[in-house]
Amino acid sequence: MGAAIELVRDTEAQSNQERFDVIVIGGGQAGLSVGYYLARRGLKFVILDAHERVGDAWRKRWDSLRLFTPARFDALVGMPFPAPADSFPTRDQMADYLEAYAQRFRLPVQNRMRVESLTKRDGRYWVRAGGRELSADQVVIAMANYQKPRTPAFAAALSSDIVQLHSSEYKNPSQLRDGPVLLAGAGNSGAEIAVELRQRGHEVWLAGRPTGEAPFRLTSFWGRWIGARLLLRLIFHRLLTIKTPIGKRARPKILSGGTPLIRTRQADLRAAGVSWVARVVGVEDGRPRLADGRTLEVANVVWCTGFQHGFSWIDLPIFDDSGAPKHEGGVVTSQPGLYFVGLNFLYSMSSSMIHGVGRDAARVTAHVAARRGVV
Repeated sequence: MGAAIELVRDTEAQSNQERFDVIVIGGGQAGLSVGYYLARRGLKFVILDAHERVGDAWRKRWDSLRLFTPARFDALVGMPFPAPADSFPTRDQMADYLEAYAQRFRLPVQNRMRVESLTKRDGRYWVRAGGRELSADQVVIAMANYQKPRTPAFAAALSSDIVQLHSSEYKNPSQLRDGPVLLAGAGNSGAEIAVELRQRGHEVWLAGRPTGEAPFRLTSFWGRWIGARLLLRLIFHRLLTIKTPIGKRARPKILSGGTPLIRTRQADLRAAGVSWVARVVGVEDGRPRLADGRTLEVANVVWCTGFQHGFSWIDLPIFDDSGAPKHEGGVVTSQPGLYFVGLNFLYSMSSSMIHGVGRDAARVTAHVAARRGVV
């Protein structure tokens, strides 16, 4: 009797398991790009995404966000971006484009499927998500590094009368109190938010070491016709890669130091009246303390301090001491059949950008197809 019950349980468990050639985790631009190439090869696959709708990762960002690159560089393979080539698309335009892309190519995206675990047993990968268990011979993790907001531990010591937000939570100035704002982190997001808040009348301090900037203004005539192509297509896409000597030297610094300012420039920050100060290193009497010893009287702090990898759900020995996944151009050699797409400098400086993710998706799916024996 007991054996019969166990047999029934095993049969029920197997019926709840779903088997695929490939599981793609992440339904943003990286996951959709991977899906495009998998569909062309006729593989049985599914794209799992935690959001309610395709594109929601963009819809949840701050209200005034525009992409840092012109529309001519914002299309995925096979479908032009529906905006003037030199315009900078809004977050909602990008979100709607991704949703339309998934529909046009009939990509099998399953929403509201937050992945809880990725393991491997019996030579197959197993994914738990949304109360279901799925398995596949191969898995592509199509997600950026921007998964879990990172704030310094000393942030908890700030006075309770200071409004604190991570940049991922920032939507618009109405979330902040009247009074000065400190933006901790001087990358693209911090610079754009700083200008917006200054335009709304806040005194704004931007803290941190400058990450550099594009050598030309993308909105100028030369920037549109020559500069953007030179920077985004040649330098970011072709020159700075894991295969070139200059790319190999630059990669560690880029991964640890942030991306140069692409659209907003340091001159724009000065013109707007944003004050640049030393990085935040601690808290003194409830106020942020800077590296030069000063403390700032602020009403608000927006932490533009980046993200952690957020891959704790991956139960596989693939990480280095910093928690970053170990891979070679997206291929996890220690775990055959496991891949990444969408990470910073996965293959090149453009890997986390819209115009670069398609090339990485094509490369990785070629590995997937070869392992599957598909041309």
